[in-house]
Amino acid sequence: MTGKQPAPVAQELYTEDYFLSACEGYEDFLSSDGENLSRRLKAAFELAVVEPGMKVLDVACGRGEIVRHCARLGADAYGFDYAQAAIRLAHDVLARGQDENSGATGLVRADAKFFPFPDQTFDRVLMFDIVEHLHPWEMHASLLEVRRVLKDDGRLVIHTAPNIWYDRYAYPVVRQIRRLMGQGANYPADPRRFLVEHNQDVHVNEQSLFGLRRALRQAGFNGQVWLDSPPQHRQEAAVLAATRYILFRWPPFRWFFEREVFAVARKL
Repeated sequence: MTGKQPAPVAQELYTEDYFLSACEGYEDFLSSDGENLSRRLKAAFELAVVEPGMKVLDVACGRGEIVRHCARLGADAYGFDYAQAAIRLAHDVLARGQDENSGATGLVRADAKFFPFPDQTFDRVLMFDIVEHLHPWEMHASLLEVRRVLKDDGRLVIHTAPNIWYDRYAYPVVRQIRRLMGQGANYPADPRRFLVEHNQDVHVNEQSLFGLRRALRQAGFNGQVWLDSPPQHRQEAAVLAATRYILFRWPPFRWFFEREVFAVARKL
């Protein structure tokens, strides 16, 4: 890469309020004593197939739910995050489960471009809702670090949202239709402000199906990348329901309308 690279997102933007309000599922996780993960975390975590005795790394561990959940399953789980607020919350989450019969845990504040761990340490590396916060040059550096610390037979699991093709191409159409339906106030002009306004400050590199596949290949990974969407549970007229089915299930429409990107990859 040449030229000046954009500066990383300031860690001061990742406040405790951000982690408690912009990231779903925390209250349910605590009230279930660490049993229930949020929908997005659960869907991604199931792909990791974590087993007792494994060593698992959670990159950008946030509030620490995944680290604690891995430990409950008998894995040795480690997490790091760029934000000091995240590490404080994660320490609190782990402290709440310190009496559980579980694997070892560890937390450290670190940069996603420089992992503080030895080569070929981990059976699983998890990157949940982090790559959209990393500029392309940072994402590439982070994936190279994943490759370094991952065992040769290890697995990398990624979840990221939103699908950039949705934001660029589908969202303007959806917004216009919602405005005609009198719901325009819920659909701001900047798609990064949709649902979570704070994302306009911290999202810098949303992915598409094909973009994430290319980024993985460039970093020395081979794997499966696919799209999905949160359940809608909407009561709609038959015509609108049929239209939604086509847009979210039939290529090439689904490449634009599905909102989440998943990947499971291994080292080449």
